[in-house]
Formats: sequence, structure tokens, C-alpha cells
Amino acid sequence: MSEDAIVLVFEQLNWNPMLNAAFSCVCKWSDDLAKRVLWKEFCQTRAPKMMIDLQSSGSRSVEGSWRTLGKLLIYCSGCSRGGLFNNIHILGHFVYKTLFPRTSRQSFLLPQCRSEVLYVSNPCEHLDQGEEGDIGFFWGVFKSFSMSKVHKILIKKEAQLHPTAMCPYCKAKLWNMLQAKMIPQSAS
Repeated sequence: MSEDAIVLVFEQLNWNPMLNAAFSCVCKWSDDLAKRVLWKEFCQTRAPKMMIDLQSSGSRSVEGSWRTLGKLLIYCSGCSRGGLFNNIHILGHFVYKTLFPRTSRQSFLLPQCRSEVLYVSNPCEHLDQGEEGDIGFFWGVFKSFSMSKVHKILIKKEAQLHPTAMCPYCKAKLWNMLQAKMIPQSAS
């Protein structure tokens, strides 16, 4: 079957992420097609403005990272005991709708950084965990983070990378925003 035919089928299926993932497991050729085309179309369909911003000048290239971005849109990574939330263990799971709506980022940034472009997810709430798990997990993606005011302030404050936490999507080390005192009261 040709790539064009497969793309047409997945387009009719609205770039279903579960089918994208299953198709990726068939063989190396299908995995390559999913990475290059299917996940890219999924991301551009589900979060078009976010994808345009992330691909615009000055942003780190997202080419080759489509599967990771797709996962960011539909997967809650949960947390393990001893991590950022010491006593809570929540398994990773898929969510039923895209986590990144059009949302206000103002409460997540210091006043001097509020002109930054930050996409913040809806919280993935884990109410089935009792009082301990009544936490909403948020994720954020900056446009041009390396050139942002937030990045400059982190450097100026000599903020440390979190000793154990990594991005569950791309495995990059995370800045410790709490240690840098960069989480405004409005976000807590």
C-alpha cells in the first residue's frame, strides 16, 4: 500500500492517536511513516496555532519530534513516589481529549514575563486517588524558550536543574522553578 493511501485512511480516521501508535508498531517502514507524517498531521490538526508558534523563527525545530509533541497533547505521565509529589503514585495514562486548549498563561508567569508565549495544558486531575491525589498536573511549552525572559531570569538567578525530574515526553532535565522562586502566588 502506498504512503498516500495510508495518509488518506488516517485522515478519514481523524489522525486517531491510538491507531497512529498501533501503526508505528507494525514494522520499521510504518514507524518511519508515523514519525514523519501521521504524528505531524495529528499535532497540526489538534493544536494548529501551537504548532505554528513552535515552528516559527527562533523556536527549536520540532521536525523529528512529532511523536513527542503528540504524546504531550494526549498523555498524562502520572508520577511516582519520591518524585515531585513525594507520597503519590499515579500511573501514566491517555486522556480523552487534547490537553492544550486556548488558555490564559498569565497566572503561570511572573509579571515581567507575561509577554512570553506559553501554552499551558488543562490539568489532568486524579480525583480517584483520594485527598492525596487531588492534584491537577499541568505541562507548559514555551515558544523560543532559549530566547525567553523566563530562561534569562533562570540563568540570572543561577537556578538549578531539578535533581531527579525529567520531562516525561522528551527526557530533558527540568528547571527547578520552585527553587528559583519563579512560581507566582496566582499559580499555587
